[in-house]
Amino acid sequence: GWPRRCGIRGRAVMDLFGDLRRMNKRQLYYQVLNFAMIVSSALMIWKGLIVVTGSESPIVVVLSGSMEPAFHRGDLLFLTNFHDDPIRAGEIVVFKVEGRDIPIVHRVIKVHEKGNGNIKFLTKGDNNEVDDRGLYKEGQNWLEKKDVVGRARGFLPYVGMVTIIMNDYPKFKYALLAVMGAYVLLKRES
Repeated sequence: GWPRRCGIRGRAVMDLFGDLRRMNKRQLYYQVLNFAMIVSSALMIWKGLIVVTGSESPIVVVLSGSMEPAFHRGDLLFLTNFHDDPIRAGEIVVFKVEGRDIPIVHRVIKVHEKGNGNIKFLTKGDNNEVDDRGLYKEGQNWLEKKDVVGRARGFLPYVGMVTIIMNDYPKFKYALLAVMGAYVLLKRES
């Protein structure tokens, strides 16, 4: 019944604190350093991806259904952003506009090339009725290369759902981080 389950959960929490108390300072420092190495390795990999792909955000998660059926909510996109590569109609780009924090993933539908080599383009979500002019900053009718964060080069379906769940349910995010931190700190070398 209910009291028995609480007793089991309570014992698990007490075991966790008991493990922490029994751990000597050297073990604790070792585990904290181990955790710091994992975090710094992840950051180094991220920075390396930024350099290799030329994109400030080499991996993004699709947050809306505006690009269905090409991409669904939760799909993980891999981006590159090489500036000497011309932008073409039909290409899927991730762009940021002034006044919006979250980048948008949409398809280029029109490219306007000026005589001086300047390129402006218009985007639209595959699943949207109208183009993105309503999403751009006020008075802006076209995007420029400086607005592009990256261009979609590949994707993994639904892998980014964890990110969406963590954004929608912040308590889940903190619980997951706490469990991961406790695991790294308490994991003993075999």
